[in-house]
Amino acid sequence: MTIRTIACCTDFSDNADKAVAAAGDLAHRFGAALFILHVLPPVVNPVLTEAEWIPPEEAPRETILMQLQERMQERYGDTMPKGVAPQFAVLDGHVSTEILTFLEERGVDLVVMGSYGLSGMGLVLFGSVTKRVSQKAPCSVMIVREDDE
Repeated sequence: MTIRTIACCTDFSDNADKAVAAAGDLAHRFGAALFILHVLPPVVNPVLTEAEWIPPEEAPRETILMQLQERMQERYGDTMPKGVAPQFAVLDGHVSTEILTFLEERGVDLVVMGSYGLSGMGLVLFGSVTKRVSQKAPCSVMIVREDDE
């Protein structure tokens, strides 16, 4: 299996951080390009049906997307092995759909994801994203699990 391009998805959880570290190690080992992705999901009111969206009322989405990109650079930029310079991408939309589209468009060879993400609702959402991406990805998928303590 040739690995030239790796993508890693983060929701900024501890488990996602472990996935990013694993992806960085793999990128170093294979001399592969590394993309670190975060997807900003649409804002919805859980009381409304899926067709009824709530427009964001605070900062414009473009500002939020830029802030997320800066957060990724600050959090992960200096944690990479020597010689690995990740590219950061913040996507906007349905999480698993955006990830799958990115993988297809960039010709990614391997995607690295945490087995679960944030607690509570984040756990449900990220776990289901990992499951969907692992089933539909056009490339191999590595799922990083949290160490048992």
